[in-house]
Amino acid sequence: MELSLRINRNNGLKGLTFWGQWALAQAFIVALLFILAERHTGTVEFYYRMCATLAVLASVPAYTFSGVYRKQDNYLTGLGRLFMGWSMTMLALAGIAFVCKADEVFSREVTLSWAVYGFLGQALLYAPLHAFSKYYQRSRTSAQKTLIVGTGELALGLAKKISQVENLPLVGLVSNGATPNLDSDAPRVVGDQEDLLELIKDHDIRRLYITLPLAEAAKIEAMYVDLLGANVDVVWVPDLNSLTLLNHSVKVVDGLPAICLNESPLTSRPTAALSKSLVEKGVALLAIILLSPVLLFIALAVKINSPGPVFFKQDRHGWNGKVIQVWKFRSMRVHDDREVVQASRNDSRITAVGRFIRRTSLDELPQLFNVLQGQMALVGPRPHAVAHNHYYSGKILAYMARHRIKPGITGLAQISGCRGETDTIDKMQRRVEMDLHYINNWSLWLDLKILVKTPFTLLSKDIY
Repeated sequence: MELSLRINRNNGLKGLTFWGQWALAQAFIVALLFILAERHTGTVEFYYRMCATLAVLASVPAYTFSGVYRKQDNYLTGLGRLFMGWSMTMLALAGIAFVCKADEVFSREVTLSWAVYGFLGQALLYAPLHAFSKYYQRSRTSAQKTLIVGTGELALGLAKKISQVENLPLVGLVSNGATPNLDSDAPRVVGDQEDLLELIKDHDIRRLYITLPLAEAAKIEAMYVDLLGANVDVVWVPDLNSLTLLNHSVKVVDGLPAICLNESPLTSRPTAALSKSLVEKGVALLAIILLSPVLLFIALAVKINSPGPVFFKQDRHGWNGKVIQVWKFRSMRVHDDREVVQASRNDSRITAVGRFIRRTSLDELPQLFNVLQGQMALVGPRPHAVAHNHYYSGKILAYMARHRIKPGITGLAQISGCRGETDTIDKMQRRVEMDLHYINNWSLWLDLKILVKTPFTLLSKDIY
């Protein structure tokens, strides 16, 4: 399992990087607004000063939510995040002006110029600030010579991440007694655990990672006691690779370290989850309005093509395993569905209209109402029939963990080729792996990528 233990705590350097760049950017946009207002009216009216204040306040959640000024981003990705944060700020201001009926007091020339030049100016500021942030980070980490105690898979994965992500100068690995059998491209083994104090002194080590398994807890404790006087930062990386983790993180509960092994993103990041829900409900409502002629036409075609109801409602597991009724346009002839059987290629139950709407995924459109009701999301693991969940939950590890977030109309599995009939355990296993990967890496950017890619997968040969 890939090492991806996230530390959910305030990081001083990260906070300084964000707030420093944010403060300079906000100073620029406030100054720009005042200059534009002065040129237009000869003075800076109260409502422009109030607009500048609201812009600064609105930019905090907007820039934080968009992940602006992340040091690991490249320049183009950083600009994309900056554009998103600035756009959200401007939309918030427009919404406030509309509600307060104050949009008429602002000059369109000033506001449009401010929106365009505000982003361009921030983009120009971002380049040197981003470069300086990375330089400062490298200068701080270049002096932190590092050792890793352990030679297992966890140690090798950590060594790779330290070199590629953290840019820490890794001196090598320390064997914990067993004779390591490492590949040629693996970090070198510089000594044994018994010589650890001498290795720290000889190589001027400033940071030490311990990657021993939990079974050796007594040895870890003894090692830590010995290292208390070694003037070195000691970091224990628990070996959790044998566990199937879900949205895992490390937190501090009243001074006590707590490792979250299985946590729903909806509970660990409630603000982001609320934003996701509000955005998706808004998009769903807009889609229902815009697609209403299409919805009516399909409903009429389904009704004329075969007798029976227009909509097909099936019990499926939703968020936290709660059973919900998922809506679809009926694509099959009315039949006894007490035994749930997945649709297959050339299925005789599928009607002529049903074959078309299934092939184009138009039968899924009524699930926009499920999104509006808060039962589903636009993006998330696809809901399976309750009978299928009972069948696979005992055969696939962590199968039911995919219900820790709301099911979606589309998902990462669907755009990654895991569509259609899951007639083998391996196919369902692959779909579950993609669903869990989505949960562990959930972000607004990932949702947007999935939504953009979904239309290009609608004509997949696996849809029937």
